[in-house]
Parts: sequence; structure tokens; C-alpha cells
Amino acid sequence: MIRAHTILPDAAGPADLTAELTFDDRHRRRIVVATREGEDVLVDLAEATRLAAGTLIAMEDGRTLQILALDEAVADITAPDPLLVTRLAWHLGNRHTPTAILAGRLRIRRDHVLEAMVERLGGTVTSLSGPFDPEYGAYHDGGGHGHHGHDHHDHGHHDHGHDDHGHHDHTHDGDAHAHGHNHDHEHGGGQAHSHDEGNHAHHGHGHHHG
Repeated sequence: MIRAHTILPDAAGPADLTAELTFDDRHRRRIVVATREGEDVLVDLAEATRLAAGTLIAMEDGRTLQILALDEAVADITAPDPLLVTRLAWHLGNRHTPTAILAGRLRIRRDHVLEAMVERLGGTVTSLSGPFDPEYGAYHDGGGHGHHGHDHHDHGHHDHGHDDHGHHDHTHDGDAHAHGHNHDHEHGGGQAHSHDEGNHAHHGHGHHHG
């Protein structure tokens, strides 16, 4: 079986063979793929790599293989105005949800919990079958390389509750820490002192953790 072994720059030219893979199957080190042209190719990379749709891989016989995104169950998200689209993107990102940013809309894999959240916030969800090629992380190095630990796991169904951090109310007045715990200590000899850390001053360092 012919091996495909080295990822090429995007400008490497047209491919000789093409293979369609789902989002999950596009993060692999080694996988056998069936090409549109009827050949099986062993993708055998040096390390596990996230392959964006369109990635070109050099084959050992001098030809090239292009990886495309296979259609899968996705949901397109739209909203009446760009500000709401941005807000919805923030909420999806806050839940570590792999999200594709398309012209005027967002795309996620089907998830009824996330879809209900989007509709509750005023967005519109359209279910369809289509390619899913989500946005890479900000520190992705391009060329099909790079992988964030959450990229190939859809954590969208887990609402991590990042929207409300009221229980971590950090107030930085100067450099002061105040911890909202009241500790009363009874010491031998009849001496007792109370540490109300909510008003604990550390010589100009005052941190308040609600």
C-alpha cells in the first residue's frame, strides 16, 4: 500500500488523489483512507496531526493526496444582526465548542443542548449535512499542523457555567487580597482573636476574593 507521509504547503498545486474524512478522522497520525479515485492510501505521519480540509500530503511515489472534509450532521447558526452572531460565538467558545466561522453564520456539529442555548439567546439553528472544518486555535502554526486538546472533542454538551463567575469576585484595590472567611481562634491563656479575612489588610496588599 502506498504511503502518504509529509504535509505540504498549501501552494503545492493540485492533488493526484483525494480522500474525504470526518472531523474526528482528520486528527490522526496513521490511518488508511479510501480515495475517490479508488485507491487505498496509508497516511503515516511523524506525529498525530490535525488535518484541515484541503491539506496536501506527499506520497512516496511522488504523487500527492488531498484531505477533504466529509459531510456530516451539522447545525448552521444565524442571527438578525452581526453583534448577536458575535455574542453567540463567544458563548460557544466559552464552552470549548469546535466552531466553524462561515460568511454570516457559525457552524457546529449537531448538539441539542447547544442548539437550545442558541435559540434561547435569539439565534436561529438550521440542521443540515455538510463539511465541518472548525476554526483553529490562535496559536495554530498553519499548514495543517497543530492541535488543541479540545479540538477533536465536542464538549458542547457540557455547560461549564463560565457565564457567571460571581463566586470568584476578584476586586483588586492596590494589591490587596481579602478572603471572605471569618475565623475565630481561642488561644490558651484566655486570649482570643478573630480573623475577619474579608477585611484583612496586608500592609497595602489587599486582595478580595468574594
